Amino acid sequence: MSDINFPLILTAAFMATASPGPSTLAIAGTAMAHGRAQALALVTGIVSGSWLWSVAAALGLGAVMQANAWTFELLRYFGAGYLLFLAYKSARSALSAGQAKLRSVSAGRYRTACGKGLAMHLTNPKAILFFGALFSVGVPASASPLQIASVVVAVGLQSLCVFVAYALLFSNGRIVAIYLRLRRWFEGVFAIAFGVAGLTLLARRL
Repeated sequence: MSDINFPLILTAAFMATASPGPSTLAIAGTAMAHGRAQALALVTGIVSGSWLWSVAAALGLGAVMQANAWTFELLRYFGAGYLLFLAYKSARSALSAGQAKLRSVSAGRYRTACGKGLAMHLTNPKAILFFGALFSVGVPASASPLQIASVVVAVGLQSLCVFVAYALLFSNGRIVAIYLRLRRWFEGVFAIAFGVAGLTLLARRL
């Protein structure tokens, strides 16, 4: 791990962003109920919150790397544990016969929708837990501030693309119906991927 593992980081971030969750379901519901413009305004707030959590996690990781090596090793176990927790949640969802419920954000000013998206993401404590795990997976202890910043930018841009794609796709009722019908298959794939990533991190020596 002498270099940043961008493929692993971006793959894990993509799975977490694309998998069904409060943000994606809210975007889908808003796009269906109020149109693309409202959904894109919501996306702006969600992505802004994602960037803030990512920066907070990066700064926290930088502080950890200034400390003793055992603290970074502890962060590695924490990251692996959280990935395995995500695998468990995805597996449980895949085995559940219930259908995911879409919830929309009430229509209004675009600025209001953006603010609601920001508040939704900032009040989700799992966001910073995920970003902490993400940085522990693919960022070495020797990474420079510039390298860590490059991870923040790359993950942020990828999240923006994924959420915008959801806003555009979910304004089409047929797309939403197909997505919800195949939800359990998607969750099964995410469960396997998160599980493999967590076990790989546990087995890897830093």
